[in-house]
Amino acid sequence: MALIEFTDNYEDLSTDVGFQFKFLCERCGNGYMSEFQSFTAGKAMGFLRAATSLLGRGHGVVDSAYEIQRAVGGPAHDNALKLAIAEVRPHFHQCSRCGEWVCDVCWNARVSLCEQCAPDTQEELAAMQQEARLDQLRDRVNDTDYTSEINVKDEAVAFCPHCGAKATGGKFCNECGKPLAAASVCSECGSENPSGARFCSECGGKLG
Repeated sequence: MALIEFTDNYEDLSTDVGFQFKFLCERCGNGYMSEFQSFTAGKAMGFLRAATSLLGRGHGVVDSAYEIQRAVGGPAHDNALKLAIAEVRPHFHQCSRCGEWVCDVCWNARVSLCEQCAPDTQEELAAMQQEARLDQLRDRVNDTDYTSEINVKDEAVAFCPHCGAKATGGKFCNECGKPLAAASVCSECGSENPSGARFCSECGGKLG
């Protein structure tokens, strides 16, 4: 009896009416599905099960039908698997280093190894160059001064103390035109003083 060559990268999608198999690349997960092979005896068993169910004759005939299907389906399934393997074999390569089956995209034909074991030098070079560009771009961005025009000495104001509008920078409110710096009110005489003043300009009292 001839042995059936098999791999671990396929899924059996066969049913009682036919055989079909899905073969996957063990590197990227993509692959091919074999052509559906109709199983005539399986169709007959399907009709028999349907008729038995409708007539309500119990499970005896159904079980017998499945036994017949299994007896006939064994050799038919084996033959279908052989044909499916022969059908998809031209689209896969087995790496002699790791033993994995890979598709044409993941196969390095120059050295006859999968790209997991022998990455394509041009692809790797292109990826490294792009990574280097990004690293250099980050360095340039980090070395660029983006805050030279921002006043970091004066106290920051988020909202205008006069109208409550959101501050967008600068010394005056874009909504009411008044100074964004809140005036300091003297606790002694009640006079308003410029922001940052330490003593009242009216009575000389200490502010803050």
